[in-house]
Amino acid sequence: MRTVELLLDESAESAVREAWRRLADAGLPSQARHRSPTNSPHLTLAACPELTTPIRWELAEVAAVLPLPVRFTGVIRFERPTSVLAWALDLDSALAGLHRRVWEAVASDSPPEGLNPFHAPARWSPHITLGRTRHPGAFAGRRVAELLPAPPLSARLITLRSYDTETGALEVLEPRP
Repeated sequence: MRTVELLLDESAESAVREAWRRLADAGLPSQARHRSPTNSPHLTLAACPELTTPIRWELAEVAAVLPLPVRFTGVIRFERPTSVLAWALDLDSALAGLHRRVWEAVASDSPPEGLNPFHAPARWSPHITLGRTRHPGAFAGRRVAELLPAPPLSARLITLRSYDTETGALEVLEPRP
């Protein structure tokens, strides 16, 4: 499986890493516990079985619109099928448009069963994961928000990349020259 992700600017990445650290220090699930060198704060846009040539062409056009300013809106929790704590991003028209282009690119040359339905435009909720666990309700009923620093008011999404879940390889997806 290949993900399509956006990376944050340096300041926003530092804020997310600080939130990771605080969760870990409190003994809560945190992305800080993932020691892989590929682990960095990111916004997942989609995932597909393979980045085919047609998908790559479309993603190169998406990469050309970066950097993209975004706004954080606060803490959000998901229970699907894992418990996730995240900082939500405002789904403004620019981010929605960029996401739709990525979704259409991967959907155009992937089998439908190879796509994550949570990434479909009608269901996608843009967020930066702070902590995740397989234990249901891990963040419910806790005063987690008080542990966290305030999310940045704004940030920039600066780099489009893909992560190969089988090999662990990262690939920066550049605009066409």
